[in-house]
This record gives sequence, structure tokens and C-alpha cells, in this order.
Amino acid sequence: MSIKLEMLRVFRKVAETGTLAAAARELNRTPSAISMTLAQLSEDIGAPLFETDRKNRLTPLGLLVLEESRRATDIFDKSAQAIRRHAVSTAGIVRIAVVPSATVSLLPDVIEVFRKAHPDVRIEISDVDTPAVRRRVQRDEADIGIVSARPDETSEGELILCDDLGIVCAEGGPIHAAHLSTGGHSNWNLLAHEPLIANPLCRLVDDPLIETLMASSTLEARNTTAILSFVRRGFGASILPFEAIKSQPDGVEFFVPSSPISRRELRKIRQADDYQSNAIEAFWSLLSGT
Repeated sequence: MSIKLEMLRVFRKVAETGTLAAAARELNRTPSAISMTLAQLSEDIGAPLFETDRKNRLTPLGLLVLEESRRATDIFDKSAQAIRRHAVSTAGIVRIAVVPSATVSLLPDVIEVFRKAHPDVRIEISDVDTPAVRRRVQRDEADIGIVSARPDETSEGELILCDDLGIVCAEGGPIHAAHLSTGGHSNWNLLAHEPLIANPLCRLVDDPLIETLMASSTLEARNTTAILSFVRRGFGASILPFEAIKSQPDGVEFFVPSSPISRRELRKIRQADDYQSNAIEAFWSLLSGT
């Protein structure tokens, strides 16, 4: 009997859950069916995969088979997902993982231009933080990634734009008053006048006060629209890039501290060795020089 993908899938689930019963529940099969499949796999391989009948400890060979099972089932699942996506959109698909601030400031103009030339292409956008963007691109869960970084932090991918980070606060609030009292001189100490709404961009500011405020923050958000909504409601102030707030409705103020000046880059990334469709290449090109 030859090794089948379903055998590897069952073995992986048993190895990861530790029991036949747990694996059976997750796979919607009976424990006896799971046990039979494992027996067939072990017989075909010609050696035991578990140390005991309890299925909670793998043999050295079992550890190797588990690694290969994960690789085989993950590749198959990704291929199946790709087939389903392309069945939905025969003109192609572009999967983008992007940091929230770029979703608001960068993508709308790019998508508008892209859809005029490629109206039938499906666009899927994942709004996540920079580490998650990198993971999705590495795992082939996104065709294009857009990450945030300090100018001196990385040279990965290609630069799209660089803009100032600043303090965003509600109009007429404590930070506004403190700013006026300094004669219009902005520094990061202004943030001490209101609770900090933490977000991943705060970590791009090289100022010890920010680290202290983040540690004591009781509200954190990643979505730019949510952050701005919280700021308008008076929940506190936050740190955002200029491009993310320049076209926002009234109700917020934005100050760029001069000590130190902090900037962020938006960079586009992808897997260099992967085949890219015409649609993906077109979207990638539109991200340049925006």
C-alpha cells in the first residue's frame, strides 16, 4: 500500500493533539477509523511512529514523519486554496498584506488606478502589523507585503515612501493646551498630558518616554481608523504617520515633535523567486513612487 496524503493528515492530527479521540473530533471521524489509518501508515512505512499505544510520544522516526506530514499537508492546502481563489476570479487575484496606516493612506489611490486597468481582478487585503506581513509573505499567504520600518532599521524590499511620525490628539484637548504653552514647540513629552493609545508605530519612536507610556497604556489598537475614532472620543492620544491623518475629517490635531524627529518608511516586499502573474506585477509597479 502506498502512503496517501490523508494518512499523513490523520497522523499529523493525532501527533499534535496527543490522543485518538481528540484527533477524531477535529477530523469528524470515529476513533476506530483514525486508529485503522495510523495502522496502515505504520505498516506501509515498516516501523512504529509512536513510543506507546497512548499516542502521546513519538519515536525518532515519528518526529521525522510529523515534519514531512506538516510540509506535505500545508503545501496541498495552499494549492487547494489557490485553485478555489482562481475559480472565483478567472481574471486573477492579488493578495496583499499591509500595515493599517498604509491601508488608509496608500492603498485607496493605488487600487483606484489598478481597477481601471484590471477591473475583473480580485483584490484581497489583510490589515495586519509588520511581523504578520512578513510571515504572510514568507508562507505564501500574500503576494505583496507592505511593512513599516525606521529609516535606519532595514533595507528589505523596496522603498515606497517616507514620512514623519507625530502626535495625534483631539482638538482643544490637554495636549493642544500644552503645545500652546510651549510657544508652539513640539516634543514627545506632550504625550505625558494624555493617556497613550498604544499601537505598533509607537515602537518606531526612539524616545525613552514612549516606552514608559506604552508599558502603562490601558488601550491598544492597530487599525488606524479605530485609533482616530478613539482619539476623537477623548480616550487619549497616539502616534501616527502624517500620511495616515492628512486627509482625515476634522476633530484631531497633529504635531510633529522636533526632538527627536522620527520618521517611518513604507516598504514593499515579496518572495523574489516566486512566479508573479501580470496582475501582481501591475499592482507591484503601481506601488512605486506613490
